[in-house]
Amino acid sequence: MNTECKQQMVLILDFGGQYNQLIARRVRECNVYCEVKPFNRISVAEIAEMKPMGIIFTGGPQSVYGENAPTVDQALFELGIPILGICYGSHLMAHILGGKVSGCVISEYGKTETQYDKSCVLFGTGDMPETAISWMSHTDYVSELPEGFRSVAHTAHCPVAAMENPEKKLYAVQFHPEVNHTEYGVAMLDSFVKNVCGCTGDWTMQNYAGTAIREIQSRVGDGKVLLALSGGVDSSVLCALLSKAIGKQLTCIFVDHGFMRKHEGDEVEEAFRGWDINFVRVNAKERFMEKLRGVSDPETKRKTIGAEFIRVFEEEAKKIGKVDFLAQGTIYPDVIESGAGDAATIKSHHNVGGLPDCVDFKEIIEPLRMLFKDETRKLGQELGLSDTLVWRQPFPGPGLAIRIIGEITDEKLEILQDADWIFREEIAKAGLDRTTNQYFAVLTNNRSVGVMGDFRTYDYTLALRAVETTDFMTAEFSRIPFDVLATCSSRIVNEVKHINRVVYDITTKPPATIEWE
Repeated sequence: MNTECKQQMVLILDFGGQYNQLIARRVRECNVYCEVKPFNRISVAEIAEMKPMGIIFTGGPQSVYGENAPTVDQALFELGIPILGICYGSHLMAHILGGKVSGCVISEYGKTETQYDKSCVLFGTGDMPETAISWMSHTDYVSELPEGFRSVAHTAHCPVAAMENPEKKLYAVQFHPEVNHTEYGVAMLDSFVKNVCGCTGDWTMQNYAGTAIREIQSRVGDGKVLLALSGGVDSSVLCALLSKAIGKQLTCIFVDHGFMRKHEGDEVEEAFRGWDINFVRVNAKERFMEKLRGVSDPETKRKTIGAEFIRVFEEEAKKIGKVDFLAQGTIYPDVIESGAGDAATIKSHHNVGGLPDCVDFKEIIEPLRMLFKDETRKLGQELGLSDTLVWRQPFPGPGLAIRIIGEITDEKLEILQDADWIFREEIAKAGLDRTTNQYFAVLTNNRSVGVMGDFRTYDYTLALRAVETTDFMTAEFSRIPFDVLATCSSRIVNEVKHINRVVYDITTKPPATIEWE
């Protein structure tokens, strides 16, 4: 980011809690830029050099008094930067500054009635009542306040649900304000970043676009950039951003690996026809199918496809001359799920964890790497992309290859393309295509007995998946009306050969991921 953005930046120190990325999302909803850094990968000196307007300590799974508990240097509190501790972060603040943290006699989990002292700046918004619901998840609590602090919230079992030292601009809450279940939680965060830290809340997609364009121009110079253009939201927005930054220095390679949705390869090519970019389509289905022959493991599929993507790009780059940079539409959820810092790797994304070690380009550039999906859409609108591209259904890089459980065959591809087409068509007819953030079909590897006419069948089970989410880090399954699901099921089993059973996935994320593989 440029100097202006850095002056308006809040730093989030990550201690490994489950809601850490959600904190970042909520801060950005306040129009304040923030960055997440692992607590053990940035020094006090580096933080001082960054000059953040404020710091937020996240939650975490450990106890501050436990062996090898995550901690920070006490010098961090001497920088004069406002700090907000959340859950584990509140314990850490109390522990380092001379308070005491103990195990709870009665632990608190879930929605908890909380009493707030409205004289505290965090709770002083006009419409916030003195009693409201907060979301608790703790087995420890602050049993003795550090010197200079006072309790500003409590529950029936937690005497220090929040504490403050306003003179030093230090605040801490036992609950999770970033979670929707905490009433007025976003207002609390908004008050911290604006009323305590002094942020003006002017970080917008317009500002981000201008900053990103200047950074791209500075980094690329007169070099050439190759973009993996899938036609999905992320790569399309990146295409528009790069186009505005460097124009004809950009070559877009659309690799049709054969795992696109029905008619989609042609639709992508048509969508970018006439753009002021160098557009190349590569039809490589047979090449990818050969690489995946006999492969059933989902991680192997992803890594194989990621590696082959790079090989194709390298070959195409050699045809067009020297290319310096490979651009990718990696966004924040991709980075997190692929394992950032000490986080567990949930699954490798083809544009993150699936890349081979040796890439024949000078560098990889990822201008969207710090954006969530809804922010990417806002950026696309700011850049003037059509609604067709901005609101296109999210589609994984490996495509239908990871929506076919088990080995991929031409027959399975055709079955899934036809079934998925029907599902998407019916969702649109029902007017659910904007409120349902992602919806698709999965061809399972399970066969079951069925009856069609007077004949016994033994064919595939198809799963339908639809979710509602704002950040793709968490998701609820969509409550699609039964009559819509019934129409989808009836059409699919009647119009698509080799499917005799349709099921609907009603699992949230977590514990499941949105995709099946």
